[in-house]
This record gives sequence, structure tokens and C-alpha cells, in this order.
Amino acid sequence: MKAVVILLDTLTRKMLETYNQQSWVKTPNISRLADKSVIFDNHWSGSLPCMPARRDLFTGRLAFLERGWGGMEPFDVTLQQTLREGNVFSHIVTDHYHYFSTGGENYCQGFDTWDFHRGQEGDPWVSRVTDPIMPEVLGRVLPQNEKNRSTIKNEKDYPGPKTMEAACKWLKDNKGADQFFLMVEAFDPHEPFDCPQHYLDLYGDEYEGPRFNWPGYKKVTEPQDAMDHLQKRYAANLTMIDHWLGKLLDEMDGQQLWDDTLVIFTTDHGFLLGEHEWTGKNFMHVYNEVAHLPLMVHLPGVEGGTRIAEITQNIDIMPTILDYFHLDVPATVCGSSLLGLIHGTKRKIRGHALYGMFGMTVNITDGHYTYFRGPEREDNFPCDWYTAMPTSFRNFMGNGKCDQIEVGRYLQYTDYPVYKIPFSEEGNPFQFYKNFQESMLFNIKEDYEQVEPIYDKEIEARFINQLIEEMQLVQAPEGQYIRLGLSLIKNVPELEKSLDMK
Repeated sequence: MKAVVILLDTLTRKMLETYNQQSWVKTPNISRLADKSVIFDNHWSGSLPCMPARRDLFTGRLAFLERGWGGMEPFDVTLQQTLREGNVFSHIVTDHYHYFSTGGENYCQGFDTWDFHRGQEGDPWVSRVTDPIMPEVLGRVLPQNEKNRSTIKNEKDYPGPKTMEAACKWLKDNKGADQFFLMVEAFDPHEPFDCPQHYLDLYGDEYEGPRFNWPGYKKVTEPQDAMDHLQKRYAANLTMIDHWLGKLLDEMDGQQLWDDTLVIFTTDHGFLLGEHEWTGKNFMHVYNEVAHLPLMVHLPGVEGGTRIAEITQNIDIMPTILDYFHLDVPATVCGSSLLGLIHGTKRKIRGHALYGMFGMTVNITDGHYTYFRGPEREDNFPCDWYTAMPTSFRNFMGNGKCDQIEVGRYLQYTDYPVYKIPFSEEGNPFQFYKNFQESMLFNIKEDYEQVEPIYDKEIEARFINQLIEEMQLVQAPEGQYIRLGLSLIKNVPELEKSLDMK
């Protein structure tokens, strides 16, 4: 038995023909994979963004209510560890450099072997003391990225293609092997949207302004022609990595791996390219463009093209892989195997998906409505970071407030002591939450784009009750309930009374 997970970073669901027949983006190989796969139509993120999503994926539980970006914790029971104990060899090939930055500790190192391809974004790779001459741009540009791009002479030099080629080589080198798990993770189509010109030419791009391939995470201020160009840049980058994904599918065809290999295709999150008048992620509400994700699963013996409408999340991937290898799912896991849904032996595995970023709104959906619950107080108090690994995005947590840090056994699912680090307004290095303080409710059956919030106290009360229940199931720290104004709310009459007071 074999399993392969293919993860493309920042893959927006609506760009794929499989999910949007009106999509203008060319992804023939993703469509080719979809033809062999069961398509999940109601798949959602968990913790956001990059590294929090990966911790969810590798532990099968939501992390964003107790901690944000950071390394794997010493008490985490991981997919890699569980596979090793079950005599399943694991390997990852990736160009995602966040794995090797501060705040990305112990992810790749948990695999039996790993293979890293350099040069994406600000990866501190090409070493030149003197910065290059910087081009005129809209959006962002980094000297380190310019240095990295100086190494690219042809398409095969891009990190994404190198990653896919390395995955093909690994399969060739291990032809005939059994009992393995291969993780193939490409940073593309994550920004900057950089690729050879011929991919951009596919989209009839005629933009003549300053280079614009790396938007800021902010409100849109660029002119319409630049935004049109940016969307084509994203499409071109996606088409490039789709082309190289095709080579991996060719290798699987040649080895007839489809006959005995579970293949899962997904992403960590999507991206805003002008929707809601924003570009990026993190600094705005977690709209559907960011949270509603593609998921395709090829299971040997199951006909492709079947669609499943039940709600699933990223935390379901770990138990699915373990179930496929007939390994016990650790008690710490909150996700559920997808195999029952695929085989038709289960009608559903959950009624709601809970998702979000640490310290920001906590979001919940049942596939009909989405509810964004914002903090009760303007200073976001109390919001505490619980970790035994006090690293964050290229940063260490707790500096400047050592006298406020406590240590104890605060997490219900482990006896491992952790740091409790204040993370309210003064302690938040990102200040994301100020852009989306407001709670909002949407009917996504009628308003999928989440343009018009609805105001219905009864529905909101129902979702608040469900939010409390879901937070209890994942053992959220008590401070999260207080931060969100939920600590004293227990039932619908009390909720309606509370909502009337606001």
C-alpha cells in the first residue's frame, strides 16, 4: 500500500475547472487528476495560514485556538511518527522554505527523509553582500527574491518545477517499493507570481505598467489594468505548476501506481485577488476565497468523478491516511477518516467546520451559512498563546514581557507543560484583527461571495451555540470563550437576550 499527498500552496478553489465550469484558468492536469478522484465539494480549512495549516494536517487537530504560526510541539502526535511506528516509510519533497525558517521547526524533520529545493520568495539562499538594483514595481519586492531569481536561466530552474521533477525521481528510485507515504508540496502558485513569459502569453496579457507579481496584504489601491494583470499572473503561475504536476502524473501512469496508491490533492488556503477589495490573506476576514478549499481523493478501486457534498476539513487528511494503512488513529486526533464517506458507509463525519487564524475571528460554517465571530473587546483581551516552542513567524514569542509569561499544564489533551504568553493588542506582532473586529453572518447558499451580511438573531444565536460546542470538542482554552464574549452564554434564550443588548 502506498499514499501520495500533493499540496499546492495558495490554490484558490474557483480557479479550477473542477469546481467552476466558468473558470478561465488552464489547469488540464488538475482536471486529469480530478477524473481519477472523488471530488469533495464542501471542504474547508482549519488553522490559517501556512504553518498552522500544516500542523493541522500532520496532527489531525485544530491549532488556531491555542497558538498561531510556529513549530511542531514536543507533545504533538504526528502523522509522520504514527506511520513510522506502523512501518510505513515517509518522505517529503518541497520548495516551501517556511519549513526551514524560525517558526517552522520539526515538520520536515519528522519524515524519514526530506528533500528541499531552494529559491522561493525570500528564502535566504543566494548569498550576495550587495543588494541588486531594484525594479520599479507595484506591490512588493524583496532584494533576496531578486537574488534568488538571478539563478533562473530556464523553466527547469524554477523551484516548483524542480520540486515536481524531484518527486518523479523519488518514485523512479523507489520503483516497486511498498508501504510508503510521499508528500509532494509545491510553493506555487503562492506569490510572487513568477513564471516564464509564455505562460502569461496564454492569457493575452497586454499590461505595460510597472512589474506587479507580488501584491501586498491590503486594500486594493492599484488601477484596474494592474489588477487584471495580477490575476493573469496568478493564472500563469498556476498553469506552470499544473504543467509540471502533469509529469508527476505521467510517472504514476507509467508505474501503474493508481492501482494501489491513495492520492490526495489539496491546498492550505486560497487567496484574494481583488475580491472584497482586498489582496492577500490574513489581514481581512477569512472569506470563502481563502477558506473553502479544493480536495480530490483517488482511492484504488473507486471510480473517479464522484462528488461528495458533506463537510470535511484539513484535519481529516491525517486519519484518512492512517485508516488507509490500517493503522490506529491516535486519541489526540479530532478529524475523521474520509474513507467511510467515499465507500458510502458513513453519511457524514461532521455537521460544521470550525476555522480561523489565531487571535482573530473564529469562523464556523454548516455549508449553508458562515458565521464570523469577532472579539468582544477592542484590545482583543484575553488572548494567550500556549506553546512549548515559543517561536513564531521568523520571531520569538514573549520578548519584552517575560514577567507576564506563566508556565503550566494548561492544555486539556496533554500533560506537557506549556508557556502561556499574553497575545492581546500589545503582544500581537501582526495586529491583524483590527481589520475584522466585527462579527458577521452570511447565507452562502444565496450569497456565496459573502457580499451582503444578513441580520437574523435566531440564526446567529444558533451558530453561537454551535460555535461553543465545536470549541469544546477541540478543547479550546477558556480565554478564547471570554475573548469572544461566549463565556456566560449557554442557550438560545440567553443568547437572544445578549444579542438584544448589543
